[in-house]
Amino acid sequence: MTALGQIARGLRTFASDIAEGFFEITHNGFALLGLAVAFAVITLTARPDLRQAGEEELMGWLQSRQEALTGLQNERDARERATATDPRALPKSQAAVAYWLSRKYRVAPEPVSALVAEAWDVGKRNSLDPTLILAIMAIESSFNPFAQSAVGAQGLMQVMTQVHSDKYQGFGGHLAAFDPVANLRVGVKVLQDCIARAGSIEGGLRFYVGAANVEDDGGYTAKVLAEHSRLQQVAAGRNVPILTPVPAAPVAPAPARAAAAPAATEKVALLSQS
Repeated sequence: MTALGQIARGLRTFASDIAEGFFEITHNGFALLGLAVAFAVITLTARPDLRQAGEEELMGWLQSRQEALTGLQNERDARERATATDPRALPKSQAAVAYWLSRKYRVAPEPVSALVAEAWDVGKRNSLDPTLILAIMAIESSFNPFAQSAVGAQGLMQVMTQVHSDKYQGFGGHLAAFDPVANLRVGVKVLQDCIARAGSIEGGLRFYVGAANVEDDGGYTAKVLAEHSRLQQVAAGRNVPILTPVPAAPVAPAPARAAAAPAATEKVALLSQS
């Protein structure tokens, strides 16, 4: 064999040895990687606390990356805090009421849908027409959950929070007056007792607005009942035109509410007597 042939043979042998060594290293490396993965899976299965800690660490890293990219602090529970429901998920009658109120009072249909669903649920449990509850919210606050009257009535249903602070303890305190659902539930309880005390819806509404002991309630009862009638028709599937929204609370003229200031506490104070 010539010198050139020997050199070529030597190079082939060298290349073959290199390839075989690389294969062995790679094969062993994959084997070790497989063992490591299997060990990690077994460990995480046997130790749920380690798995949870790892998931939290990973989510924290991903959240930090997201905040760095967007410049916004992420709050994964923000959606849970929001009072909103897809109106398409509601029964037909409730969805019709939600869309109608949304157009009339120029508020988003999603939060109104949540209130409509809650009114239906609370109304059923308290033997009250849900459209009456919604009519009171419309006249009292025009669906502004942060509304406050001159005499201190607050929230969607304009409950006298200072008088009824104890009723909010189950919701975390008096600041829950500005939580739409909490305000609705407390307001419904007040309304229910007002109606029971007066013996009629009309009389109950006069107690609710604090005008039970005065001649003029500023047209409050008539406005609520008119809106109630319209909402009943909407829920029944009728085409009800959108009229000009009524003013936000306070609805009654200043003299009527001022004259009824002591009586205004009846709107919520009657529960303290029960």
